[in-house]
Amino acid sequence: MILNLTPHPIRLYSDEREDGSDDLDLHLREIIPPEATPARLATVDLGTQADGTELVEYGHTYGLPPKRDGVRYVVSLVVALALVDRRSDLLVPYREVRNTSGTVIGCRQLVQPV
Repeated sequence: MILNLTPHPIRLYSDEREDGSDDLDLHLREIIPPEATPARLATVDLGTQADGTELVEYGHTYGLPPKRDGVRYVVSLVVALALVDRRSDLLVPYREVRNTSGTVIGCRQLVQPV
């Protein structure tokens, strides 16, 4: 089972889908609807240095359920990269599909970053 923890539907297209079309159904294989709560990357403000530079710690996530047997989660690339050494159940969109204006409308694959 694949659950979508991004805030928008994930459209998966076949390899035959070319960029540059506004037809959302052309070579569409599947749509994975988003779950109610997306997984996000949290920030922790660590304060301001003497030169005015703000220090921010990244790497903490929220909205991400614990690992479950047989379940993979689609998350943003930043969430997956923050947890790449701790979670093997995270997938990200790969090989994006773009419409005529260059906006990403889907992808051709889901992959596990390593």
